[in-house]
Amino acid sequence: MRKVADIAITVSMAALLTAASGLAAPRAHADPSASTGLGKLAGSKDKEKGQRLLVEADELIYDNDHNTVTARGNAELHYGSRTLQADRVRYDRGTSRVFAEGNVRLTDETGALVTGERMELTDDFKDGFVDALRIQQTVQIKGETVRTRISAPRAERIAGEQSSFDYATYTACEPCKNNPATPPLWQIKAAKIIHNNETHTISYEDSTLELAGIPVAYLPYFESADPTVKRKTGFLTPRFITSTAIGTGVATPFFLNLDPSYDLTLSPAFVSRQGVLGQAEFRQRLDSGSYNLRLSGIFQTTPSAFLPGPLGAADREFRGSVESRGRFYINDRWRTGWDLVGVTDKWFLDNYRIRNQSITTDYFREAVSTAYLIGQGDRSWFEARGYYFKALSSFDWQKEQPVVLPVIDYDKRIDGPKPLGGEVRFEANVTSLTREATDFQGIPRTGSYLFAPSYNGVSYPLYETCTSFNRTACLVRGLGGTDTRLSAQVSWRRSFIDDAGQVFTPFTYLRTDAFFVNPSLSGYQNPLVNSITTVDDGFSGRVMPAIGIDYRYPFVADFGALGVHTLEPIAQVIARPSETRIGRLPNEDAQSLVFDDTSLFEWDKFSGYDRVEGGVRANLGAQYSVVTPTGWYANVMFGESIQVAGVNSFRRGDIANVGLDSGLENRRSDFVGRFQLSPNQNISFISRARFDQSDFSVNRFETGVTARFAPFLPLETSLFYSYYEAQPALGFSHRREGVTASATYRITPNWFITGSALVDLTHYLDTRDTFADLYTAYLANPVGLAPVYSNPGKAYLSGMSLGGGYQDECTTVSLNYIVSPIATAIGVRERNQTVLLRLELKTLGEADLRQNVSSATTADGIASVR
Repeated sequence: MRKVADIAITVSMAALLTAASGLAAPRAHADPSASTGLGKLAGSKDKEKGQRLLVEADELIYDNDHNTVTARGNAELHYGSRTLQADRVRYDRGTSRVFAEGNVRLTDETGALVTGERMELTDDFKDGFVDALRIQQTVQIKGETVRTRISAPRAERIAGEQSSFDYATYTACEPCKNNPATPPLWQIKAAKIIHNNETHTISYEDSTLELAGIPVAYLPYFESADPTVKRKTGFLTPRFITSTAIGTGVATPFFLNLDPSYDLTLSPAFVSRQGVLGQAEFRQRLDSGSYNLRLSGIFQTTPSAFLPGPLGAADREFRGSVESRGRFYINDRWRTGWDLVGVTDKWFLDNYRIRNQSITTDYFREAVSTAYLIGQGDRSWFEARGYYFKALSSFDWQKEQPVVLPVIDYDKRIDGPKPLGGEVRFEANVTSLTREATDFQGIPRTGSYLFAPSYNGVSYPLYETCTSFNRTACLVRGLGGTDTRLSAQVSWRRSFIDDAGQVFTPFTYLRTDAFFVNPSLSGYQNPLVNSITTVDDGFSGRVMPAIGIDYRYPFVADFGALGVHTLEPIAQVIARPSETRIGRLPNEDAQSLVFDDTSLFEWDKFSGYDRVEGGVRANLGAQYSVVTPTGWYANVMFGESIQVAGVNSFRRGDIANVGLDSGLENRRSDFVGRFQLSPNQNISFISRARFDQSDFSVNRFETGVTARFAPFLPLETSLFYSYYEAQPALGFSHRREGVTASATYRITPNWFITGSALVDLTHYLDTRDTFADLYTAYLANPVGLAPVYSNPGKAYLSGMSLGGGYQDECTTVSLNYIVSPIATAIGVRERNQTVLLRLELKTLGEADLRQNVSSATTADGIASVR
């Protein structure tokens, strides 16, 4: 029975000594007047914190003969933020040493837990020795809780700032619950481990890294920051590089913690074939945000490893890049920032494995630089941006890439004036862009090319253009010169619900556009625009008023366990004058027209401001939905759009033929529909389709399912199928059909496999046409090697990733094989193949090895197989 605890006492040792005579063993003699011993310790102040020693135990023994005081039985000693727990604690007054035995646990001010069979400490717990020691410390790394452990047969604690462990092990892995004696997944064994709490470093002498108990690496000495450190000067995990063009080498990053608010990382990479690649990154965090600046550069020793221009950078000795990102919060409503990428040539970042999140790699490669200012109010939004697009593929012509500056959007909503009520919305957009060369696209896509340079007897056609520059065989995707547009729209709408439940929503809007166009009609292929269309030069305006009404009449029935059923017919009528200047104005931001269930009831079905829908149009449809108490949900929707009067904006294509082959070009549009089913929150199935108005044939179809089967099956998967009928007017002479799939399966809570695939089911059609065009061109001019036809099959694996790995509280290891598609100028898909191995040992660091195994040459400017 715990005598002190009987009266719920946890007091200073001085108070406990007063009552010690009644609790002591027979040989102990209480001496309340003693001025030394544990009482002296309790009466002394901690020089740093002014704390007293507090003790709780089942029994206290005061022994004058041996000049000791002993706390026995579940003893707990609290000294400031440090706590000592043991079966027995003895204090020697003469040496001012504390001896703890049996299940000893010492917790320091950082929360670190030290356990052992026996400890010998000073009276403030800062110095001493520990036998059979184990230390456990809990830290947060990337938002994740990690427990580190150090164990040793004997350790010494010096001045509370340094701990020395003899023949110790260090790991961040949890011990096996069923067999604690089993070696952890990884651990470091060292003749001596020294943890310095003042410098927050851990040094290892004569150390070995073990994986599952098997030694895999030996280091005579190395040092790392302890897990509590977020930033510390020192070397980071090296990065290995290998490529036939640049050779084999290693990057050795060195981190400089210059200040709590800024740092510098130097990453020289030594590659055997090209020399030294220098990289430096400066980062700074300010009160209002943060920014970084990264520089890369190399003076190549073997430029001939790369293709000659315009296929590669063989003519360059120096190559480099500059990258920067900034994010700043001006106040709670305004923020600004930038993402900038500048390179000496389009192949540099890929050749030297320099990754940047501003670079897109799906089907085309480009670096997007942008700067912005964003403001957000309660019911308003402002955004101003500028864009610069850097093409990173051999097949892209930089002179066709626009510089867009500025792009300004403003959106404001207010309550409508009385007695109208409702909502008034004001929208405005300003866009200005400039490009040097007009971007042409042939119909069909395989046509002619500006250049066809040869390398090793092989001709590489570059920079797609048109074979014949006329309206039926050529599109203008982007106009050379300068195009500036100012658009503004004010709208009003209000919903009324009558006693029968009918919902009437009248609306009206007024749209105005002002264009300032200065087309470039000289140089490159720019004069050929006039053979396709006549573009307005100078100032031109456009006004589009509209009035309309949206009608809905939901019929709702509650069938109890069978759920709530809703049938809702919808009708919408919009009256507007006809659109003017179709085909005489540039179209830069309204080319992605998709007519489906999501756009059926849009007031304006164009995706951007450069086009505006005109004429009187009726949009008709209905939807049916079911929601059950068990969470089962289903929805079906069907409808069409009818041009009632005026010019059909979708019947007359503009300079990019937008509107044609869209399903809206006829007076009565195609039918659109949707079916959605979700039996529960883990499974969702959706299908949407567009059916031809005349014969109900399928012109567009998308269907897919996403599922998460946990907890019954540790599997997450998605599967989508897409079909698009041919759109000859837009350059797609064949149907497009494909399947995308992805899945992640957890074999165990730690082991997983994952994969994804993109299968092109009509790629063989494009390949066949491409070969026919190339062979015809070869017969007309038989220079070099004759093209050879290679049938890719009806199921062409355009993109894929396969991988797997292991993840637990201390280790992450993954291996992935990635195939990413790359578009070429002739519509052929090359595949970029990469193997990525990643290993992370929590608290020690991480490393990855990325190896490109592609054999393509024109995609990356490399002259030899990598």
